[in-house]
Amino acid sequence: MNLYLMRHGIAATVEQSGIDSDNERPLTPKGIKRMRRAAEGLRRLKLPVDAVVTSPLLRARQTAEIVAEAFGLEGRLEEIPELAPQHSVDRLISAVTRFSDKKHLLLVGHNPLLSQAFSFLIAGNEIALTIELKKGGLCRIEIDSLPPPSPATLHWVLTPKQLRLLGD
Repeated sequence: MNLYLMRHGIAATVEQSGIDSDNERPLTPKGIKRMRRAAEGLRRLKLPVDAVVTSPLLRARQTAEIVAEAFGLEGRLEEIPELAPQHSVDRLISAVTRFSDKKHLLLVGHNPLLSQAFSFLIAGNEIALTIELKKGGLCRIEIDSLPPPSPATLHWVLTPKQLRLLGD
């Protein structure tokens, strides 16, 4: 299985008017614009994404919708609470096992959970490796199965700027 980990795009801060909680933070207009360009870059890469799975938080959901639309996968977008930032890697991996029939699964979520999941999949524990996915960044990891019986293989990491340049 190819697992794509994507961090949500640039979001509004909690302090901005009309936002009552972290869960309600939307993408900013700049974040939406950049994610659309990044999604176009992803589309041009012709990644064979089977499904997009997102955190229920607004900023991740909006990011996932933009990416799903670029791939024509609006009907295959799923939301799982285990991608929310307060959950553990164990819960996330357990939840993602239900998608093990997919060959190419894109997860949209938050740091530090995505970084911890990356470390767990590649090195076998949540703190051995550090990856700082920038907002809108993406990596591709190949795993044999979930939960992984052996370390996964990192194929690449793309910054949001690289994705946007691919979309230009």
